[in-house]
Amino acid sequence: MLLSNNSLAVNEKGNLTIGNCDTTELAKEFGTPLYVVDETVLRNNCRKFDSSMKAYYGKGLVIYASKALNCMEVCRVVADEGLGLDVASGGELYTALKSGFPAEKIYFHGNNKTEDELVYAVKSKIGRIIVDNPTELARLDKIAAELSEIPKIMFRIKPGIDAHTHDFVKTGQIDSKFGFALENGEAFEAVKLTKDMKHLELVGLHCHIGSQIFDIDPFILAAEVMLNFYLKIKNELGMEFTDLNLGGGFGIKYTDQDDPKEYNIFMEKVSAVVKGFCEKENLLMPFICIEPGRSIIAPAGITLYTVGAVKEIENVKNYILIDGGMGDNPRYALYKSAYTALLANKAGVAADYTATIAGRCCESGDLIAENIQIQTPAEGDILAVLATGAYNYSMSSNYNRFPRPPIVMVKDGKARVVVKRETYEDIIRNDI
Repeated sequence: MLLSNNSLAVNEKGNLTIGNCDTTELAKEFGTPLYVVDETVLRNNCRKFDSSMKAYYGKGLVIYASKALNCMEVCRVVADEGLGLDVASGGELYTALKSGFPAEKIYFHGNNKTEDELVYAVKSKIGRIIVDNPTELARLDKIAAELSEIPKIMFRIKPGIDAHTHDFVKTGQIDSKFGFALENGEAFEAVKLTKDMKHLELVGLHCHIGSQIFDIDPFILAAEVMLNFYLKIKNELGMEFTDLNLGGGFGIKYTDQDDPKEYNIFMEKVSAVVKGFCEKENLLMPFICIEPGRSIIAPAGITLYTVGAVKEIENVKNYILIDGGMGDNPRYALYKSAYTALLANKAGVAADYTATIAGRCCESGDLIAENIQIQTPAEGDILAVLATGAYNYSMSSNYNRFPRPPIVMVKDGKARVVVKRETYEDIIRNDI
């Protein structure tokens, strides 16, 4: 069984625990489906990345990807740990600001930010706006002039790196919808344009090559590509940047087949490349930003469900039917993303049963896992799906008008609700 950052254990009753809370008791108290986040794991992961940044770069900022899980309490924890925050919409920005997150540590991403979102970002005086394309650059320049502001910006660059991950989460190649391409000169021309812009301050560049990446080499290659571009800009345009955002997308352990490297290994090797290049080429050592993405929050979360029925189709397939599904975790339906699952009330028992976990949405593709080994199930069992802290609540929907589950945060044996369970009244709130 996969145990996540020592967050999970099996107690004397044979039940799964998280943050020293019995998951079966959590299910009884708060109902299911239920998202559970271990605050200690979340904080420890923040500190791990922050200490690694300090150890290998001395100066820099670890930026939490709020799209992975964005709610006010998570924003507060991340702010308390001294990290930055990236947002990809006005809604994520609004949540962050309402939580009290420092505006100067917020980085705004997105390939098609609306005018309203850009106005909101500029008025809020956030730290950096990551510009994605020439149209957005012109739009932002006009907005900044009208507001008499000079926002700090960065360009998102496609470094042309194949990160060997799922096609849907590759973002660094020339055909990606994100960012300026290097190969066709688009990025260089965009940088050149900013020399005459009086209302925008281009402070650096950003790249991101994908998600759930286990190899170190793509990160090293991306750093080399970006630094060579910095050198070209210095030599040909006489511009030097203070910031370099190297992105992230570090893989985590969803199943026992996944073998992620310790993050310190990435930091050590990439920092050596960055420092060595800057020293050799007499390039200003930039302020480094990294975006660990799901690796901060995913291992901290699990989702609990109640088994409604077990359907056995003799010599064909066994189904475990749960009270959630693609509405609260669409990742298997979208990507065939693998997860580890177990019966929380039988966590101490051997997994000797092959089953497919099916949700209750009116879709044949509403599955969480297929043909996995699990404990022999029965009606009323509590099913736990592990490492669901990222891209579950944040991608959830009201399909079939199911209310979205709550989020409970646990720490040292105590639990508190940080996002309430939706009601039917919430679902019709905006109906007319």
